[in-house]
Amino acid sequence: MTDARHPRLAHPDARRPRLLLPAAALAAAALLSALAMPQGAARAEDDQAKLMKDGARSFNKCKACHNLVSGPKRMGPDLKGLFGRKAGTYEGYDKYSDAMKASGIVWDDETLAAYLENPKKVVPKGSMAFAGIRKESELTALLAYLKAETAAP
Repeated sequence: MTDARHPRLAHPDARRPRLLLPAAALAAAALLSALAMPQGAARAEDDQAKLMKDGARSFNKCKACHNLVSGPKRMGPDLKGLFGRKAGTYEGYDKYSDAMKASGIVWDDETLAAYLENPKKVVPKGSMAFAGIRKESELTALLAYLKAETAAP
C-alpha cells in the first residue's frame, strides 16, 4: 500500500533499516581493531612493568641472604640459574641442610611457589629462616621477578 502523504509507506522496503555495505563494515571493524591493539599492548607492558616492580619490592625480603646473580657470598646461595636447578646443588655454596640436599626438588614455578609460600612445609628440616609469603599476588610477582632476573645467560 503506497501513500504519497506518508513517504515511509511509499515503498514496502522503506521500513527496513539500511545496513552498511559489507566491505564498509569490514573496513570499519579492521580500523577499530587496529586502533585497539596498541592500547592492549601498552596495557600488557604496563602490567608487566608493575609485576616486575612488585617482584623487586618483594625480593627485598630475600636479598639480605641471597644474590640474584653471582656476587659476594651471603648467608644463602646465589639464585643465578635457579629455575631448572636441583635444590641443594649450587656450586660454591656448602651450607645446605641435609634435608634440602635430600629433597629431590627441581626448582620450577610450582615447586618454588610452594617453597616460598611455606618453606618448612616443603622442606621440614631445612635451614632457611623465612616465614613465607602468603599473599598470592606478592608470590606471583616475586616468581616472575626471579624468573626474569636469575636466568642464566
